[in-house]
Amino acid sequence: MKKQAKKFPGIWQTFGLKRNIFCKIMNNNHSHEHEITILENIYNQPGVVRQRDLAEIVGLSLGMTNSILKRLALKGLLSIKRVNNRNIHYIVTPAGIEAITKKSYSFFKRTIKNVVYYRETIENLILDIKNQGYDGLILKGASDLDFIVEHACRKSNLKYIKEDGINNNIFLLYSEKYLPDKEIKAEDIAFLQSILI
Repeated sequence: MKKQAKKFPGIWQTFGLKRNIFCKIMNNNHSHEHEITILENIYNQPGVVRQRDLAEIVGLSLGMTNSILKRLALKGLLSIKRVNNRNIHYIVTPAGIEAITKKSYSFFKRTIKNVVYYRETIENLILDIKNQGYDGLILKGASDLDFIVEHACRKSNLKYIKEDGINNNIFLLYSEKYLPDKEIKAEDIAFLQSILI
């Protein structure tokens, strides 16, 4: 007599959904990103855009790209005009422009939220460094956040030094892009990458 393996419910059953509906929900977000990327590329490229070029940009097969283009047309986000037997002209509709704008606004809001988080985190780090008695800080390596570090240093009356210089009582902060050659262990250094994650 064979033992029957325990049947564990699929994740879709946990949510009380049928498998195909669950898969559609899970793929919808990813699919939406591809739709918006295709719309943006059509909108930003004057003239005729080829499906093959769009497929390459989005990283999907030609068939999947064709399917997305048809879906965009059905949603009213894209207008498709056949120029001749071989060429098709795509035009982003006002509804499509609105969809692009909403995505851009959402991205902008998320970026601002991240900048506020980074600013608060870096300001707390700089305040801790100042409270430990350091006179200044060196930011080593190129950083997209150097303006925040510099602002936090000025706010805390901590000397901000961009170039490498060996000074006494200076804290060394490695940028998020800087990867040291060897593991460094010291009390008066920190890595932006580990602080912000």
